[in-house]
Amino acid sequence: MRLDPVGRLLKLPPALTGRIRVTRGIPVRMRDGAILRADHYGPALDAALPTVLVRTPYGRGAPTNLLCRAVAQRGFNVLIQSCRGTADSGGTFEPLLQEREDGLDTLDWLRLQRWYDGRLLTYGPSYVGFVQWALAAEAGDELKAMATIVTASDFGPPTYAGGAFSLDTVLTWSALLDAQRGPRLDNAVELLRGQPRLQRGLARVPLAEADRITTGAEIEFFQRWLAEADPTSAYWTQRGHTHSLPKVTAPVLMIGGWHDIFLPWQLVDYAALRAAGLQPHLTVGPWHHGSAGLFQHSAAEAVAWFRAHTGGPETIREHPVRVHVGGIGAGAEPWRELPEWPPVTSQPQRWYLQRDAALGPAPVPDGERLDGFTYDPKHPTPALGGPRLVGKIAGRRDNGPLEARPDVLTFTSAPLTEPLEVVGPVSADITVHATCVRPDGAAPRSRELVPHFDVFVRLCEVDEQDRSWNICDGLARATAAADHETGTETGPMTVRVDLWPTAYRFAAGRRIRVQVSGGAHPRFSRNPGTGAPLGHELELRAVRQEILAPSSISLPVLPPDPPERQPPAQSSNVDGPTSV
Repeated sequence: MRLDPVGRLLKLPPALTGRIRVTRGIPVRMRDGAILRADHYGPALDAALPTVLVRTPYGRGAPTNLLCRAVAQRGFNVLIQSCRGTADSGGTFEPLLQEREDGLDTLDWLRLQRWYDGRLLTYGPSYVGFVQWALAAEAGDELKAMATIVTASDFGPPTYAGGAFSLDTVLTWSALLDAQRGPRLDNAVELLRGQPRLQRGLARVPLAEADRITTGAEIEFFQRWLAEADPTSAYWTQRGHTHSLPKVTAPVLMIGGWHDIFLPWQLVDYAALRAAGLQPHLTVGPWHHGSAGLFQHSAAEAVAWFRAHTGGPETIREHPVRVHVGGIGAGAEPWRELPEWPPVTSQPQRWYLQRDAALGPAPVPDGERLDGFTYDPKHPTPALGGPRLVGKIAGRRDNGPLEARPDVLTFTSAPLTEPLEVVGPVSADITVHATCVRPDGAAPRSRELVPHFDVFVRLCEVDEQDRSWNICDGLARATAAADHETGTETGPMTVRVDLWPTAYRFAAGRRIRVQVSGGAHPRFSRNPGTGAPLGHELELRAVRQEILAPSSISLPVLPPDPPERQPPAQSSNVDGPTSV
C-alpha cells in the first residue's frame, strides 16, 4: 500500500486500499439544463460502496481533493461537485437559492451510477454544510448520515447578528468568491499585501459602495442582503431550511467551535432536531472558522461517524454531546461529555456591574450611574479576535489594546477564591441612557435625533499578569424609546445582549471581566446613530451611552461533580477515533 501522509496527518482510521481512481470533470445535468461538474474518487475496481457527497462553491483543488482521496481509501466513493456557477460548473451562482434543487438532481444522477450502492453520506463545513441541509429532508432513507461542520441551516440570522449586519463575514466572503474568478497572480499579490482593497471596502461609508471598492464591481447578492435586513422575510425564508429540520431522519453529527461565526445558530439547529425527537451528536471545540485543528478533528470524527453508520467497526459514544472546556490546566482532561446541550445541571449565576469598574454578585441601587462612554461611528470601536471568518484575526486575544480605548468600559471582579466552570448560554442585561451628541452641543429637539445605538458585551478572563483574554461576546442593536409629543428619547432602557455560548473554567486566582462598548467594527457594521437603512449611512452621529444599574451578566455555572461521578473521558477523535 502506498504511503498515506494525509490519512496520518488527519489521524484517520487505517486505509483499506492505496489505489484510488479519480475521474474528473464529470458532467451532471440539472433540471433546467445547467451542467455542473464533479470529480469521483473511488476504488480502482469501481466497487459499489457508500458514497460521500460534497457540494462546494470553492473549487475542487487542494486541500479538498487530498481529503477526498484519503476518505475514499477508507472504503467510500466520494463525489465532489462544484456548485452552480462556480469553478467549471454552468449556470449562475446565486448564494443559497438553488442548492435544494441541484442537490436533489445530483442525487437522481447518483442513482444511475453503477458504483452507487444506495447509501448516501454528506460532509462539509460552512456553505458546504448549508447545502447538506438543503438536501437532507428530501433525501429519504438513502441518506444514512450527515457531518455538518461550523454551519447553519439558515444564513439569514447569522447575516444580521444582533440586529446589525455581519459586515466582515459577508464582504470577506464576497471577496473570496470574486478572487476565485480573477487572475491568480493579481489575487496572490492582493493577499500578500494584506488585502488592501478589502480593508478599504470594510471601512467604506456608505455600505452600498463597499462591494465596488473591494472587487471593482457591484455584487448583486451583497446589495440584496443590504436591502433584505429582516432575516424572517420571504427572501430569507425561501433560501433557508430551518423549517425542514423536523423532517430529517438521518443521524446528524454537528461540529462547531467556540469562536466560530455560526455557533449560536448551529446550536439553534441542534435544539430544533432535539425538539423533533432526534438525537444529533454535537462536538464543540476550541476552534474558530478556519482552525487547522477544526479541519483535522472534523475529518477524523466524520469518517468515524460514517463508518459507524455503514457497518464499520466504530461505535457511537454513550454521551451525545462533547465540549472542550477552555482554561483547563495542563495535565487535566479538557473535554466534557454531556447528555444534552445546554447541560441541565448548569445554573445561571448573575454578576452585577458596579461602581468603580467593579464586578460582583451584589447589585447596586437601581438607576445609579456606573460609567459612560461616547461611541463615534466616524471612529468606530474596533473588533479584536473572537468569531471572525479569517483565522489569523479570529479567536482568543490579549484585549489590552482594546481596553485602553476611552470608548470601552471594563468591570472586573476580585480574584476568585475557587474555580468557576461556566458551561452554556451567556447573556447580559445592560441598562443604558443614550443621548445623541450634536456637533454644536445643543440638546436634541426632533424625532430624528432619537438615538440609535449598539451595545457590545464581551466576557473576559484576567490572568495573574493582568492580561485580559476574550472568552465570548455578542452585540445588540437598539433604538431609544421616544416621546410622541417632543420626539426625543425618554430615558434609560435595558438592552438584552445574547453572547456566544461558551465552556470555560475560570481558575482560582483569576478574575472575571465584562467589557461594554458601542460596537466591534468591521465584524458588525457600524451603527450610524440615525436609524438609516443599511447601505444608506449618509450621516454619522455620535451617541453618548451612560451605563446604569441594574446591569449584569448571567453565567451558566456547572457545579463540580465528584470524581467518581464524572463520565470517563473518551480519547480525542483527533488522536484516532474509535467512538463518535
